[in-house]
Amino acid sequence: MQLESRKDKKELDALEFLKIVKQKASELKIDEKILNRQLNVGFSGGEKKKNEILQMSLIEPKMAILDETDSGLDIDALKIVAKGVNALRSKERSFLIITHYQRLLDYIKPDFVHVLMDGKIAKSGCMELAEELEKAGYEKI
Repeated sequence: MQLESRKDKKELDALEFLKIVKQKASELKIDEKILNRQLNVGFSGGEKKKNEILQMSLIEPKMAILDETDSGLDIDALKIVAKGVNALRSKERSFLIITHYQRLLDYIKPDFVHVLMDGKIAKSGCMELAEELEKAGYEKI
C-alpha cells in the first residue's frame, strides 16, 4: 500500500471523518461511547493505549515511537494493540518500540532489537537477541 502525501489527500467532511473513526475504532474493539468522551479523560490504561493506536491509524505517520506500549495492558488488550500496530506496518512507515519485556515482542515481531544502557546502544541483533535477554537477563551485556 502506497501512502499518499498529506497534500494529495482530499479534505473530509465531518460525517466522512466520523465514519472512518468509527470503522477504525471497531477494528481495535474500542467502544463507540469512548469517542464521545474528552481525550483520555477517565480512560483506563488499556483504553489509553488503544486510543493511541486509533490516533496513529488516523494520522498515518511515517515514524512512530511507542514507549512502553505494553505497560498496564492485560493480555487481551495487548493482543488488540499489537494487531493494530501490525496492521500499520509497511515499508513506508518505521516504528521505534520501547519495551522492557518480551511479551510485546511475541505479538509484534521486530526487524531489529537494540539494547540501550546508560544512554548508548550496548548490543544489537534480531529477534533472537530479545529471546536471549528473556532467558538470561541483561547481566551478560
